[in-house]
Amino acid sequence: MRLVIARCSVDYQGRLSAHLPLATRLLLVKADGSVSVHADDRAYKPLNWMSPPCRLEEAPGVWKVINKAGEQLHITMEEVLHDSSHELGVDPGLVKDGVEAHLQELLAASPEVLGEGWTLVRREYPTAIGPVDLMCRDTDGANVAVEIKRRGEIDGVEQLTRYLELLNRDPLLAPVAGIFAAQEIKPQARVLAEDRGIRCVVLDYEALRGLDDTSLRLF
Repeated sequence: MRLVIARCSVDYQGRLSAHLPLATRLLLVKADGSVSVHADDRAYKPLNWMSPPCRLEEAPGVWKVINKAGEQLHITMEEVLHDSSHELGVDPGLVKDGVEAHLQELLAASPEVLGEGWTLVRREYPTAIGPVDLMCRDTDGANVAVEIKRRGEIDGVEQLTRYLELLNRDPLLAPVAGIFAAQEIKPQARVLAEDRGIRCVVLDYEALRGLDDTSLRLF
């Protein structure tokens, strides 16, 4: 990973145009080729970015990032304050807690909880950026990627979004729909997921374990 701190302005040219005026920002260049521009706020969310596949062309004082669709990110440097590269190695991926791991196991055994007649394709479906919890197939034969959390928050939606962007580039898989499944889903995460066409499913852990017979409930 390359970390650059610079006083820079940024211009995006593509389906829309966007401009970031001159300011001090953090630029991240990752091993997958992605380039993102960050301010010292907004948590992990970049101000602008270019997802792979894309290429970075460097000239004195100017970076040009171009993706396969021809969209461009122009970064004009006034002053570079820091520039370093670091080898992070292979990431082992997110280690889920016991409840999340068990939820995945239970849903893999009963994919019909997510949709009548659904079948499991594979647990921990591999992608270049990490494994998808479950890959399922609906009754029409379409693929559905399922991300499972104990507590569903915005970062989980962002994670599933990245998986879907990558999976839908594969013509043998596309179109791939998404399901965000959790015991509890935060309102902001639900709004973001539904805005991106991702279906939210609230999971009843006890019912999945067979310890809660919902037919005997009064309400």
